[in-house]
Amino acid sequence: MVIKTLHDVPFAPTTGYEGVKKQVVIGPDDGSNEIVLRYFRLAPGGSSPHHAHDWPHLVKIEVGAGFAVDGGGNRTPLQAGDFVFVPSNEVHHFENADAPSFEFICIVPRRGE
Repeated sequence: MVIKTLHDVPFAPTTGYEGVKKQVVIGPDDGSNEIVLRYFRLAPGGSSPHHAHDWPHLVKIEVGAGFAVDGGGNRTPLQAGDFVFVPSNEVHHFENADAPSFEFICIVPRRGE
């Protein structure tokens, strides 16, 4: 069993993520060979890149407010307590709605990390 506290997890390098901090909370280094749990913090104006990939992911909004943006540019508001499922190959990104911080958990298969 692996038990961690978020503030003890170092930040991982990110490329193409404006105003985004990422932590790999549970992953291969912890013996999780199938799934990876990540934590993202988006600063005001921060967003992930508009992208798609061949794996699904699960998202739970923890802090603040933001948007999930689909391939057509439709922006769906999100707030703490909301859950999102992004299917494989669906174009998407997440952005902060000018909250002090927009934070979420993102779970992907190992190949997604």
